[in-house]
Amino acid sequence: MLVVVDVQHGFVKEPSRHVVPRIVDLVERWQGEGGDVLFTRYLNYVDSPYEKLIGWKDMRREDGGREIEIVDELLPYTGRGEVLDKTTYSLFTDEGVALIDQRGWQNLLICGIATESCVFATAVSAFERGLRPLVITDACASHSKRDVDAHDAGLLCIRRAIGRRQMITLDDVAKLELPATA
Repeated sequence: MLVVVDVQHGFVKEPSRHVVPRIVDLVERWQGEGGDVLFTRYLNYVDSPYEKLIGWKDMRREDGGREIEIVDELLPYTGRGEVLDKTTYSLFTDEGVALIDQRGWQNLLICGIATESCVFATAVSAFERGLRPLVITDACASHSKRDVDAHDAGLLCIRRAIGRRQMITLDDVAKLELPATA
């Protein structure tokens, strides 16, 4: 299964914008071969840990607006995939776990935004559940303008947490011998 993590208007900024066309192309090819795609969408809320502990109040469900929506370029593909709203870094909410269990997905190809938080948490959570996370390194990015090394730091931490063999590139995806729906 291909997991597209939080490619939403509010997270697509100058440092992350370059991965959107890569992800769109990947999703189009993956779905074209009959592969399953799960799009996650992060929604913050009033008094969330993000607000209380780190003072971050963006991307609120209550505020609505364009920033919480999946980018326009991916919208044509969401109807043929699954969309999971979440209020955590990881896709492994109760609903996310139920969906993965129901569909029998064992291999998760992961791309999206932000490498150092939501991509990291999703990859590590999959690993800890005995699933195989494959992080597509050149289809991930950080949206942070302040921390220019956030993407690289995220990749370093992911690699140390789940192993070097689970770090792949877009070129590697075509070579994988996984069933498209695995």
